[in-house]
Amino acid sequence: MASTINPARVDFVTLRLFCAVAQSGSITKGAEACHLALSAASRRLSDFENATGSKLLDRSSQGIALTPAGHVAMQHAMRLFQGFEQFSTELKDYSSGVRGHVRLWANMSALTEFLPAALATFLERHPDIRVEVEEQLSGDIVRALVDGLADVGVFAENTPTYGLDVAPFQTDELVVLCAKQHPLARTRRADFKTCLAHEFVGLNRSSSLLELTSRAAEQAGIPMRLRVQVRSFDAMCHMIAANLGIGVVPFAACKAQVSALDLRVVRLKDAWAVRRLLMATKTGEQLSPAAGLLLQHLAASSQAPTSVAGASLPAPRDRRS
Repeated sequence: MASTINPARVDFVTLRLFCAVAQSGSITKGAEACHLALSAASRRLSDFENATGSKLLDRSSQGIALTPAGHVAMQHAMRLFQGFEQFSTELKDYSSGVRGHVRLWANMSALTEFLPAALATFLERHPDIRVEVEEQLSGDIVRALVDGLADVGVFAENTPTYGLDVAPFQTDELVVLCAKQHPLARTRRADFKTCLAHEFVGLNRSSSLLELTSRAAEQAGIPMRLRVQVRSFDAMCHMIAANLGIGVVPFAACKAQVSALDLRVVRLKDAWAVRRLLMATKTGEQLSPAAGLLLQHLAASSQAPTSVAGASLPAPRDRRS
């Protein structure tokens, strides 16, 4: 069995040098970036490879390239640097009077609809806590929680949650938006299968909402024709207003745009249109006092489902308007 790496033989100067060499493709440039003599840099790299028991760098006349083992070492080195930066930031917070730090990752729906108000009241009650918020896709949020890159996550249901402690956070209702001149503009309610006769505007990458609607289209046996894909609900609404397609969005997240862009709202009859957002932490992870307070606050801020039913919707108009 191979022995484990002795931590005493690896330091942050060597790890920084290794990353600089890998990124520049040159030992000389890496040594200059780390303010080391070339001979000292070469010795450190050799000692690092000996400590790992693996060849990490391929040296040639064209420069330096990572071996497969080197790529793995690079990933872990970058993660260690991130952890050290977090360590440094949190200690600096304590020295400057900010006595708590929480890393909150959330998907676009949660950040747009529910978290601004919840975070505003939390930070008002706890001015000595800093919350670092990052918007990510639901699947990436789960991985960040498992890997320890986030303390608290908020994401859409139907995302695999193995290794997490999960609780309900909020509920929102998904609706179809269309331009006032679209054939669906005079429709108040429809099933998603009917909507699949038209072209769609959707989010790009692997958003949970795109996965949800794609899966619903597959179950209906009709492919969803994505004409345009964008990165935000705001961009979706503008594309829909230009009649480039219809789109499925959380109503509460786009309520202001519905009015501003004169969009039409079609409620979906499908059960999956009422969607839960979840909040989660890593199973077995001992939360910091600050993270625990934020989790309790989010749980207390959970409200009744956000539904179109009680909202004031634009009345259907003549298609020629």
